[in-house]
Amino acid sequence: MSGSGSAAGFGLLSATSWGGSDFVGGLGARRSPALLVVASGHIFSLLLLLAICRAMQVAMPGTSPLLYAAVGGFEGSLALALFYRALAMGAMGLTAALTGLLTALIPVLFSMVHEGLPAPLTFVGLGSGLVAIWLITHTPAAKGTVSNRASTPRLALLLGGLAGLGFGTQLILFKMASAGNILWTMTSARAAGVLALVIVLAIRPPKAPWRGFWLTGIAAGLLDTAGNLFYIQATRVGRLDVAAIVCSMYPAGTILLAAIVLREWPTVRQFLGIGLALAAVALLSA
Repeated sequence: MSGSGSAAGFGLLSATSWGGSDFVGGLGARRSPALLVVASGHIFSLLLLLAICRAMQVAMPGTSPLLYAAVGGFEGSLALALFYRALAMGAMGLTAALTGLLTALIPVLFSMVHEGLPAPLTFVGLGSGLVAIWLITHTPAAKGTVSNRASTPRLALLLGGLAGLGFGTQLILFKMASAGNILWTMTSARAAGVLALVIVLAIRPPKAPWRGFWLTGIAAGLLDTAGNLFYIQATRVGRLDVAAIVCSMYPAGTILLAAIVLREWPTVRQFLGIGLALAAVALLSA
């Protein structure tokens, strides 16, 4: 399998894991504050990673990979807090689409600058992937809904844009950390992510109930950790832009799980986006 094909394959595994994580986490967030669900998953996965590294006596990598991973984990968790805040303020469909698009676009541009332009077929796949992400994540406002662009949605879009920049930067930093041992890399990222979430929860504690979030949080955290590991492996075997685009299609997995489990069917627009995402993956795997 080619480098692009391997990167797309691991990227697809990552997108599947991240999509499952968001689905499980979303179920938990219906009963408990979302940040508590995320924090519990981060804490459990951190303890599990530490236990695995210790049990397997995994050699500690150099300082640089650990530092890149820690910065990525810390700022990625802050970006997550911004994203949740943006969604709570309104204009959810456009905010989520903007965040998703920037998450993929930032590492694509970085990769093109540092790795050069991809092959023509890969370039078409990247463009198709960006369009697919927009179609999947953007839910237009319902008919009859008044759009007040001069007030809250504008701030929501700003925060969503900052979150997208943070997520995209995290993908770049994880790529830069991929030279180190993958388990210690993820452990460093998780430790810094837990610290960031603790700071956010201390500054802005969510309202009750502070219960009933551990099980869904742990399941979401494990799936998220698996997605991170698959993503880092994707960046090791292929181009960053290919890995980032395919991984950023993870909302498709969340949507399909919601349709299968909860009977919440996608819109025609989302179906088109999922179909285009599959075509993009095929182009990037060629």
